[in-house]
Amino acid sequence: MNKINKPVIWIGAIVATSALLAAGIFMLGAGQRNAAIGPEQREAMETVVRDYLLKNPAVIRDAMQALQVREDGEKEQRAALLLKRHQTQLLQDPRSPVGGNPNGDITVVEFFDYNCGYCKKAAPALEALLASDAMVRVVYKEFPILSPQSAVAATAALAAGRQGKYAAFHSGLMALEQLDDGGIIALAKKLGLNMVAFEKDRKDPVFAGQLVINQKLATELELSGTPAFVVGGRLIPGALDAQALAAIVNEERAKQRAAGGQAAAGAADNKTK
Repeated sequence: MNKINKPVIWIGAIVATSALLAAGIFMLGAGQRNAAIGPEQREAMETVVRDYLLKNPAVIRDAMQALQVREDGEKEQRAALLLKRHQTQLLQDPRSPVGGNPNGDITVVEFFDYNCGYCKKAAPALEALLASDAMVRVVYKEFPILSPQSAVAATAALAAGRQGKYAAFHSGLMALEQLDDGGIIALAKKLGLNMVAFEKDRKDPVFAGQLVINQKLATELELSGTPAFVVGGRLIPGALDAQALAAIVNEERAKQRAAGGQAAAGAADNKTK
């Protein structure tokens, strides 16, 4: 996954160790809360805790694992809340190109950059999903964050959409090794686009505005890089292979059907009361 910012993971270990030391000092000094703790006593307490951690380093590992589980759970809950808040813009924004089955029972939203190597690796997985599952709807969110040329390619794809060629142009751009103007023009000609209209449309400021809107949405969803997928109530950062993507789609589809069944049952119960 191409990221905007890289997390410094080792900071967590320092924080966890510091917390353990502080907790140890607190417990050792609990019986002396009403008495002043001098430098020698504090040093002795710190030595005891330090020796304990050195003899039992697994404590730090267990603390880090517990912290990771808690943070992952909090992150999932926050992501679900953000997705619900922006559901309409994610799923129904008329400015975003739609692929697959427009009336599909489940939607996959992808944020991507044509210069992103991980996006290029994930592209075949999405195409395989569309080929194997006729009930999948795809919403494409152009999210050019890696270079100015990424934005040039994004606006070109959106311009191709005015001639009904977005999906083909999108696939062609993902397959290009060199994402330069020459490659973009060659792809447009290969797909039989009206070049006069294409050149005019790709300069239309409405497309640049659309990229700004996508950027704002990605920021509000706290996306840190590309690719990023939204399926049902899940936000999945990073590239997915065909098997993993299909499994997630099937899981989310099952959840939606179960939720729909429960809602229908609840409505039926209310009618009988």
